[in-house]
Amino acid sequence: MMDVALASKGPAVDREAYPYRMKDLCERTGLPRQVIHFYIQQGLVPEGHKTGRNMAYYGEEHLARVLLVRKLQHERFLPLRAIKALLEERDEAFSPAQRRFVHEVKARLSATLGARADKPTTADAHELIQKLGLSRKDLEDMVELGLIAAAEEHDASGRARLVVASDDTWILETFAELRRIGFDESIGFSARDILMYEEAMGALFAREAKLLTERLSSLSPEQAASMVERALPLINAFLVRYHDALARNFLATL
Repeated sequence: MMDVALASKGPAVDREAYPYRMKDLCERTGLPRQVIHFYIQQGLVPEGHKTGRNMAYYGEEHLARVLLVRKLQHERFLPLRAIKALLEERDEAFSPAQRRFVHEVKARLSATLGARADKPTTADAHELIQKLGLSRKDLEDMVELGLIAAAEEHDASGRARLVVASDDTWILETFAELRRIGFDESIGFSARDILMYEEAMGALFAREAKLLTERLSSLSPEQAASMVERALPLINAFLVRYHDALARNFLATL
């Protein structure tokens, strides 16, 4: 007989479909309950099957999602903002068949274009901002806004240090250069202003990924991977030159 549990003053829950309590998720993921609750609050993990005000049960999909978010955040160094956007886009825009196709294409892309390594190289965050002339608040703002991700690492002696992915240091370097030019807080510029570029590029890429997946899925993964590798530098160059053209056209109308 199916194991069905009843919580006091709550609806029945199918324990075969929802076998885990919060403490079980914590044990299986190695994360404290506060972190998992935060993932749920941020929409990164679905809510559990509630049986009462303070009681909920969770299934394999919840466990898998928590593990995925943890991996993307702590091993791939993706900001939570980026993780949420990627998961929403994956779940809403791509069918299981399309996701399998994208996975096959990814496996055939060159190392220079493929996804981040399972464990990216890191840079000491405080040493980096000191070198660039940025403040601790600049770094904290970047992390809070989801522009970069930071994590705590321990060296052989057990000493903790805050690190960022080496692949993301260019973001801090670009921001520091803008500061040196004069785009600083004295005239109202902050890390928050970079969000408009992140939001615009994120929306553009979501449409681009959906379009390419729909149009290229009739091809072999090998052919699709080759086309993507050859097209990406052209699109990148187009975006740079088109932005320059927009600025020139705007100035010409004044």
